[in-house]
Amino acid sequence: MELVYTDLENGVRKVDLKGRLDIEGADAIDLKFTAISATARAFVVVDLSEVDFIASLGIATLVRNAKAARLRAGNLVLLNPQPNVAKVLASTRIDQVLRVCSDLQQACAVVLGGAPLA
Repeated sequence: MELVYTDLENGVRKVDLKGRLDIEGADAIDLKFTAISATARAFVVVDLSEVDFIASLGIATLVRNAKAARLRAGNLVLLNPQPNVAKVLASTRIDQVLRVCSDLQQACAVVLGGAPLA
């Protein structure tokens, strides 16, 4: 699992994940992901477009960091998951807890505005 992040001009931190977000993948990124998304007030968009598999531990990593971001008056949304990953998010109903967006502009607006789930 690879993790790269970019701070956008609008104050949003875009985190790009690539690979399998399974036990090994979640373990590989956990500390760095927590450090960049949950240790200070942050507005984070997590790009899942290059994540080809997600397991329960990967979902737990996303949810835990989203909760931590919200406790610090920040927010975290998911961006553009592949169809198989989106299906897992929907079947576990995580998409009802974490907002999932299909494009970066929408994701930035949601993460900055704290728009509730539809």
